[in-house]
Amino acid sequence: MFDQTNSPQKSPEPTAAKNWIRVLAKYRDPSLLRSLFELGVTVAPFLLLWVLAWWSLGVSYWLTLFISICNGAFLVRLFAIQHDCGHGAFLKSRVASDWLGRVLGVLTLTPYDVWRRSHAIHHGAAGNLENRGIGDIYTMTVAEYRALSPMRRVQYRLYRNPFFLFGIVPFYLFFFQNRLPLGFTKIKSCWTSAMGTNVAILAAVGTLFYFGGLMPILLIFVPSTLLAATAGVWLFYVQHQFETTHWEHQENWQVHEAALHGSSHYVLPPVLQWLSANIGIHHVHHLYSRIPFYRLPEVLRDNVELAKSNRMTLRESFRNARLHLWDEDIKRLVPFSHVRLNAAV
Repeated sequence: MFDQTNSPQKSPEPTAAKNWIRVLAKYRDPSLLRSLFELGVTVAPFLLLWVLAWWSLGVSYWLTLFISICNGAFLVRLFAIQHDCGHGAFLKSRVASDWLGRVLGVLTLTPYDVWRRSHAIHHGAAGNLENRGIGDIYTMTVAEYRALSPMRRVQYRLYRNPFFLFGIVPFYLFFFQNRLPLGFTKIKSCWTSAMGTNVAILAAVGTLFYFGGLMPILLIFVPSTLLAATAGVWLFYVQHQFETTHWEHQENWQVHEAALHGSSHYVLPPVLQWLSANIGIHHVHHLYSRIPFYRLPEVLRDNVELAKSNRMTLRESFRNARLHLWDEDIKRLVPFSHVRLNAAV
């Protein structure tokens, strides 16, 4: 009789992406006390550091700049809370979530209603090759890149250059592009959101100038905002731009598969994970965006399969900045050198 005790044990089949929805539904409800606590421990240090930076203007401009850069980290966390508000995940009341998001949008220079609409498109089309360009980092396929003229290839290379993506884009995006509802100019509510946010920002900056002159703007407001913007663009980039990410054409694309396999699990040091409000647990977030950020670690503790999926360390994430093209044949994100090695450019 065959002895099964020495037979190899099969690994359990991975859970289908759409089947996770029922599992994750139990984590969706926010706690009012926990949400208010998370808001408080973010807003209070942010305001305190602003006051400390203002005081330091009379001591040392270098000290002011250092404090402002530190405060940019709390601004990142405020944006993450605004992000949860946009998904209806931070408070049970949609009205309260939206108004909190609009207030935070003044601090993050992001018109809330415009961003929420754009971000919803991103969630509904991530990984879809026929729906690129809104709310994401534009990524070409190898075949598309090969078909470009030499000048267009140069343009795409400049666009994907890290200096441009993380040096110029954050400044342009938050200080200039967000001032208009680009892509949604025919929607009245988006104009209202953009113009209302602009008026509030102008009033805040005008108040700073009235009471403190130009230095609080140049040494506190601009540096902290720019650091937060750069960190935000980087986080958004690495959460979908990694070697084994997921892209498909419309006929083969499925939203849950794209969410699970096209979003990374960015394993950050505890301090950075806290400051980024667990946004690195991005595959779970895309699978079920209504889960509050403070419950995402709970999901990983309870579901080992998700905890092991798409893991990417801080060191690995820096290497991913060299990947720029999607190779449809091998289903991998590849560097420009991949094209040179495999075909004449």
